[in-house]
Amino acid sequence: MLRFILVSSFVILFLILSIPVMIVEWIIGKFNMDVKSRSSLAIVNWAFRCVIFLAGTKVVALGEENIPKDCAVLYVGNHRSFFDIVLTYVRVPRPTGYVAKKEMEKVPLLSVWMKNLHCLFLDRDNIKEGMKTILTAIEKVKSGISICIFPEGTRNKTADTFLPFHEGSFKIAEKAGAPIIPMTIVNSAAVFEDQLPKIKKRTVVIEYGTPLYISELSKEERKSIGTKVKSIIEETYFKNKASYFPASPEQDS
Repeated sequence: MLRFILVSSFVILFLILSIPVMIVEWIIGKFNMDVKSRSSLAIVNWAFRCVIFLAGTKVVALGEENIPKDCAVLYVGNHRSFFDIVLTYVRVPRPTGYVAKKEMEKVPLLSVWMKNLHCLFLDRDNIKEGMKTILTAIEKVKSGISICIFPEGTRNKTADTFLPFHEGSFKIAEKAGAPIIPMTIVNSAAVFEDQLPKIKKRTVVIEYGTPLYISELSKEERKSIGTKVKSIIEETYFKNKASYFPASPEQDS
């Protein structure tokens, strides 16, 4: 329980003590949104690195050279843990917004930082509002802000399985002309969700795949791009699980 207490205490203190910083960031945004985006990224990355340290999580990152540095991208990943966002956000090379569930917009202080980081809130029960969110994401990518989505639509609570990838999410890359970066996360649920409310010292493997450009795919592949990306992530998942966790997905190293 010690790690849980340390992490939760740090997060609460950060959110409270960062209120003056939020005000400064708001003022900066009135004059230069790019500076605000990059300063917010640096601040939250620092906080997330502290969380990772306190949780005792070791991250093995593979394929980071596959992420283009000169343009915005659409990250597409599997989703098993709240830590997926923390562990992947500290690795983004440019301002990046995550697509989160609508309920997160109601969380005090946290939602302010999420908005500073260009996160979008998706109402999964309202198709019209959902389309507005996708259109906003397209405009952000066109303006140079990367977007990260978990197209399963929710955290998958069953180990070693994958929910269907919603095809609509990939319109962001198609309409913005951005590369898709498959992002495979292995063992993140072992940090927290597998033994709630304890946080345990674990190793997580994250692999970034080769960029996919929808314009280079055949007409048939475009129709089922979600299935194609899911198969890439699934294959990479089991490859890395066998390589790094041959005995158990919950081992420490």
